[in-house]
Amino acid sequence: MTEQTQDRLAARRPGVDHPGISVRPDHGHQGGHVERTEKTFQLRQVSVHYGGSPAVRGVTMDFFQRNITALIGPSGCGKSTLLRCLNRMNDLIPAARVSGELRYHGDDLYGPRVDPVQVRKLIGMVFQKPNPFPKSIFDNVAFGPRTIGIKGDMRTIVEQALRRAGLWDEVKNRLKDNAYGLSGGQQQRLCIARAIATEPDVILMDEPCSALDPISTARIEDLMLELKERYTIVIVTHNMQQAARVSDMTAFLMVELTADERSRWGELIEYDDTSRVFTNPSDPRTEEYISGRVG
Repeated sequence: MTEQTQDRLAARRPGVDHPGISVRPDHGHQGGHVERTEKTFQLRQVSVHYGGSPAVRGVTMDFFQRNITALIGPSGCGKSTLLRCLNRMNDLIPAARVSGELRYHGDDLYGPRVDPVQVRKLIGMVFQKPNPFPKSIFDNVAFGPRTIGIKGDMRTIVEQALRRAGLWDEVKNRLKDNAYGLSGGQQQRLCIARAIATEPDVILMDEPCSALDPISTARIEDLMLELKERYTIVIVTHNMQQAARVSDMTAFLMVELTADERSRWGELIEYDDTSRVFTNPSDPRTEEYISGRVG
């Protein structure tokens, strides 16, 4: 990790500033191989407990820079829990406890000098349902840069973020309008613009298209493919076709149960190039889930 990134993560002291599923062939899947460069995240035996109950156990995997990684699996397998580990959102849940090793560009993301607020500035998040603020379109995008004190012309910052989110041409003449007047798909792209306005390194997306119509979903998917040229993206999705279309890597998680079925948790079953996961998975449980026989 560079010294600049370490500084941005450090705590701030007072005064210190399958059939029916096809893999899209044109965005990095080349013969089933995806070029893997720098590792953005490294997870080693990461587990999450809520109180005394396990939610996710023993996850070991790497996330690669400027790749889209999809987390798939049935409800309750810990996809969203795992996603929230990556920007320490689980810290906001009093009963949550994260164990194991989680490194961000080689640095311990849960180290004693790391400020979770700084983490969330570098690792943005887009949620399942669009959640614009009850403000103007302009103020929604400007909120983050103003809050963290980004220098520069705010109009330029807002315009660049809206352009990257593919929304500028649709809203450039109505920036003073309330964001609630946008359609659902536009609101979600506005939330993406708000996330990237602070110049993050990573964008986490928790089922970002689940509440959208097919046309809006297609726009968000196309946007993800454009954004990965600048950002590392991790997406949670229940949509197998979506995972196959947009992701470079896919992780399949499954629910495991104790013999008496009183305790359940999520485990990582398989993680590989998306083309391999969807066409030649190494674990039969993956094939059963992707084909719709289980889950």
